[in-house]
Amino acid sequence: MSPSSQYLRGGRIDPRPIDGQETVADLIDGTFLAYNAARLREACHLLTTKMLAPEVTIGLSITGALTPAGLGMAALIPLVEAGFVDWIVSTGANLYHDTHFGLGLAMHRGTPQASDVVLRAEGVVRIYDIFFDYDVLLSTDAFFRQIIRAPEFQRAMSSAEFHHLCGKYVQERERALGIGQKSLLSAAYAAGVPVYTSSPGDSSIGMNIAALALDGNACRIDPNEDVNETAAIVLGAKRGRWDAAAPAGGPLASGGRSAVMILGGGSPKNFVLQTEPQIQEVLGIDERGHDYFLQVTDARPDTGGLSGATPAEAVSWGKIDPDRLPDAVVCYLDSTVALPLITAYALARHAPRPLKRLYERRGAMMQQLRAEYARARAEPADAEQPAMALATGAGPKHSPHR
Repeated sequence: MSPSSQYLRGGRIDPRPIDGQETVADLIDGTFLAYNAARLREACHLLTTKMLAPEVTIGLSITGALTPAGLGMAALIPLVEAGFVDWIVSTGANLYHDTHFGLGLAMHRGTPQASDVVLRAEGVVRIYDIFFDYDVLLSTDAFFRQIIRAPEFQRAMSSAEFHHLCGKYVQERERALGIGQKSLLSAAYAAGVPVYTSSPGDSSIGMNIAALALDGNACRIDPNEDVNETAAIVLGAKRGRWDAAAPAGGPLASGGRSAVMILGGGSPKNFVLQTEPQIQEVLGIDERGHDYFLQVTDARPDTGGLSGATPAEAVSWGKIDPDRLPDAVVCYLDSTVALPLITAYALARHAPRPLKRLYERRGAMMQQLRAEYARARAEPADAEQPAMALATGAGPKHSPHR
């Protein structure tokens, strides 16, 4: 075997013994050398050396019960406040359970071995090994119903607008209670980070909106606005660098890039990735896909589900720029293990970034999206021939987006 082989150019595996004095970042760099530990190290390096560059806009998707476990406070809020997350797509459940903390309600460590029949009899709700009083749900429901009755909610809006308003009220409650920054919604409101949910009705927040609709409440979450706003964020990110010091007027310089950080999979993963097919396939705007891809998942790719689908497969949909595949990392690991480590590493190895405050820039980004869509529609008519062939059955067919 030739010692000059390109396959032998990787660093030699020769770590120093762990002595208990290591920082988290040093431990990752020095001992996470193979298997999924190495993928986690690669993810940390991708985030800190490329994704956190000033010209990169980072979208974060959140699935799995992370906020009930305290990871909103421990990891997600620090990432938002450091400017390491610019926009978010989350399950509604994560945002609902996040609100418990902003209202000063208690969640407790428990055990998965407890009898659920006994827990139900005692009014205790379980999320695996997290326990909380049933009144936590009732109190949080009452809070959402109270604020959704306010005049500013009486209209159709994107989920980002809805969560921004909710974050304002949660922040007011935190201040009144004197408990400090506990809620991701509150932190996102303060940082101007837009927060979307891909399935607005699939959570207790959506259930309370629906219940109030029976009483004539006019609050509506418009999924069309969500689809177009998230596409506008990515298009704006790719077309220019956001100047955090400038007013919310749009990008001021060329050369921007888009990154996605995916915790788990599911609908939020698709929603953050489908922005590129929306831009390219549906709106007909010339684009190539996200530049950086970082996913933490425990789902396997061979079952065919989106949660385990690889970034290479995403290339075939136009979701990931094929030239950027070397800048894609998947860690097959529980997010509750990976997220605190990635957060600690990023904060240790990279200075905070100025907040892009994309929530305030949504209007400018939508103007840009509409302008490019209008130009794409004005192109020669023969550009629509493939679509006509599909409509008449004369051309190739493909399945709906995963």
